[in-house]
Amino acid sequence: MQFFTRLRPASCWLFLLGVLGFTPWVLAAHAVAHEPGKAVADVKITLDARELKWIAEHPLVIVASLEYPRYLFKDEHGHWSGLNRDVLDRISAMTGLQFVHAESFSTEQMLERLERGEADMSTTLAMNEDRKAFLDFSHAFGGAGWVFVGRAGAAKVQSLQQLAKRVLVLPTRHALEPMIRRDYPAIELRSVKTYAEARALVESGEAFATIENEIGARLFPSGQLQVGHIVEGKWDPDYLAVRKGQPQLLSILNKALEAFPPAELRAIRLKWLNGVTTAPELTVWHRITPWGCRALLVAGVFGLLSLLWNRRLALLVRQRLEAEKSLSDQLAFQHALMDAMPDPMFVRDLQGRLIMCNKSYEESLSTRFDQVQGRQLIELDVLPKATAELLHGEFMAQLGTRKMRFSDRQLLFNNGLRDIYQWTVPFYSADGQLRGLLGGWTERRAAYPTDVT
Repeated sequence: MQFFTRLRPASCWLFLLGVLGFTPWVLAAHAVAHEPGKAVADVKITLDARELKWIAEHPLVIVASLEYPRYLFKDEHGHWSGLNRDVLDRISAMTGLQFVHAESFSTEQMLERLERGEADMSTTLAMNEDRKAFLDFSHAFGGAGWVFVGRAGAAKVQSLQQLAKRVLVLPTRHALEPMIRRDYPAIELRSVKTYAEARALVESGEAFATIENEIGARLFPSGQLQVGHIVEGKWDPDYLAVRKGQPQLLSILNKALEAFPPAELRAIRLKWLNGVTTAPELTVWHRITPWGCRALLVAGVFGLLSLLWNRRLALLVRQRLEAEKSLSDQLAFQHALMDAMPDPMFVRDLQGRLIMCNKSYEESLSTRFDQVQGRQLIELDVLPKATAELLHGEFMAQLGTRKMRFSDRQLLFNNGLRDIYQWTVPFYSADGQLRGLLGGWTERRAAYPTDVT
C-alpha cells in the first residue's frame, strides 16, 4: 500500500508529461476531422413542407457567379472553386439543394441577371439600399473591411474626405457607389467594368484610388499599387444574396447557415484566406482513473510519434512553399521575358482561347489582357470580323495537324492593311500532351498606308 502511495506523485508527473506529448496528436486528429472537403452528411436541418416542396419544384438553383480570387474562381480545369464554392457544397449536403454557376464578367452584369430573373442568387454581393430593392440577404457568415488602394509612393489614402476633387475609380454599381455619390459629391467618381480595370487606372495615374475588399486587395502583387487604410465605418460582410420573391430559398439558406458547424466554417476560411488558426477547445479531464495511469505509457509513445510526425509534416509544408515560390518566380520571369519582346506574342489553348500575351500584343490590338483573357478572336472586336474568323479557323486547323506555320502575308487590322511575317507553333506539356499554340508576328515595312480601310 505504501508503495502505491509513493508512486502516485510520480504517476501524476508522468501523466502530465504524457498529456503534453499526446496533445499534438489530439489536435491533429481534431484538424483532420474538420478538414475542408470532408462531407458533412451527418449535419442535417429540419425543413418544413413549403421548403421541401420548393426544393422539389426547383431542382437547380442558378448562382450568378463573378470570379473573385479565393472566394470564387475557375481552376485550371474550368471548375468553380474557392471559399464560397465550399460553403455551397456543404449547404447542398445539408439541404439537398443543387447549385449551378452562371458566369458573369462584371458586377453590373451579375446584378442585371438577378434583376431579369436569369439567376436565383449570388455569393459575392455586398449589401446596400439599392440592392435591397430587388434582393434579400441571408445571415452573414464572415466578412472583411473595405480598403483604399492607391498608387505606390504616394501618401496612403486614409479617408473619403481626402479624395475630394480627385478621381476615384470603381466597378459599375459598386456597393459603396450610392453612398459616395450622396455623401461625397466633391469626389470625381469614374466607373469601369472590373476591379482589374480599376487597379490599372490607378497604376497608370489616371485615377487617384479605388476601393476593394481587403482580402482581395492584398492578394495581388503590389507593383505600382499600395493598400491604404480601411474605409471608416464600412464593413463588407459575406452574404448569400437571393432574388426577391423566393422566401423559401432564403429560409433554407438561413437555416443551413445557422446549423453550419462553426469548426467547419472556420476550417474553410482558414483554407482559402490563410487566417490565423484558432486552437480547438480541449476536453478537460477532471479525474485521473487507474485506467488512465495504466494508459500513460501508451500515451507518451503516441505523443513522441506525433511530435516526430508533425516535424515531418512541417518539413514537407516548408518544401512545398519553397517549390511554390520557385514556380512563382519562374512564371514572373516568363511574363517579364515575353513583355520584353518587341514583337506581339500570344499563347492560346486547345479551343483557341487566349491564355497569355505580351505588352506588344496589347498595344498592337489596342486592348488589355484582362479584357481578352480566356476568349477567342471571333468573340472580340480587336480585329475585323473576317480577319478574326480567318485566323481562328487557321488556329483550329493547325491544332488538328500539329504542324508549325511560318508565312509572309497581308492581314487587315482595324487600322488598316499590314504586311507581316506570322508564325505559330504547337506546344506540349512535359508528358507530351498538346496544350495549345504559341504564336506572334513581325510587322514588315508597310506596303500600304496605315490609314487604308
